[in-house]
Amino acid sequence: MKKTFNSYLLVFLLYLMTVPFAAAALPEKAPKPLKIGYALGLTKVSAEQMKYAKSVGIDYVEISFGGLIDGNRNFKVSDEEMTALMHKAKKAADDAGIQVWSIHMPFGKRIDLSMTDETERQQVVALHRKVLGYCKILQPQIILFHPSYYLGLNEREARKKQLVKSATELNKTVRSMNATMVIENMLGPELLVDAERERPLCRTVDETMEIMNRLPKSIYAAVDMNHIKNPENLIRALGKRLKSVHIADGTGEAENHYFPCSGQGNNNWTEILAALHEARYTGPFLYESAFEDARDLKACYESLYSTFVEEKQL
Repeated sequence: MKKTFNSYLLVFLLYLMTVPFAAAALPEKAPKPLKIGYALGLTKVSAEQMKYAKSVGIDYVEISFGGLIDGNRNFKVSDEEMTALMHKAKKAADDAGIQVWSIHMPFGKRIDLSMTDETERQQVVALHRKVLGYCKILQPQIILFHPSYYLGLNEREARKKQLVKSATELNKTVRSMNATMVIENMLGPELLVDAERERPLCRTVDETMEIMNRLPKSIYAAVDMNHIKNPENLIRALGKRLKSVHIADGTGEAENHYFPCSGQGNNNWTEILAALHEARYTGPFLYESAFEDARDLKACYESLYSTFVEEKQL
């Protein structure tokens, strides 16, 4: 009986030793394709636009406020007009079966969460709270903020502290909406823009991760594929902290926002899709890029996805 038990034990131990190797030899299952989304200004969200988008395979939209708020933090329309625009956009999306995935919050030289003047910073936060009040009508899942505008020289640390303060304050409002706050990485091929200005915060993988680690865990990140060379590196560094994306091709040197299937830009989309899969990203493949016709968006993604599956032999 003892000999038989030892034999079973030996077989069991050999099994445990071989399981990891056997599992490693199995082909990885191809990930489920992502849904498609695109970015649109609030005034362009119409019943016709949403109906057409849905008909060509788009399921999500990100809404921004271009042209509705000036650089001095003033609304160009009345409270009644802004509320009406929100209701119109929500109805158009709902009727077409499109979900409002995200809100791209306003930004600019004087709409900057990291402003070092405390009075100005508080005014920026107040503006964002007012915008979020309108956004409740749209019921978004994600609220996207820029970390900063361009900086003066040698003030990055002070700006980081102000960003963390502002984001922490605004996160309470975002969470009360049952939404998730994300901070987007910014373009930053080198530190200096010119002799008097530095690039915005979150300009590199290291800086983005440093800032994310200083923020509450309930604040996540968005990766703009146009803002950084090899965006797959940032995606992998963020992992589960990644909650949204902006899809565009580029060089990491300028605001190109090329269409990924245009043949322009240097992004390796197979590696980007592999990184998104590794990060367990399940949000939409949300375009923020130039395109001629919304029908091209799904076809482009399907082409990139097919190449990814083939090259990775999934």
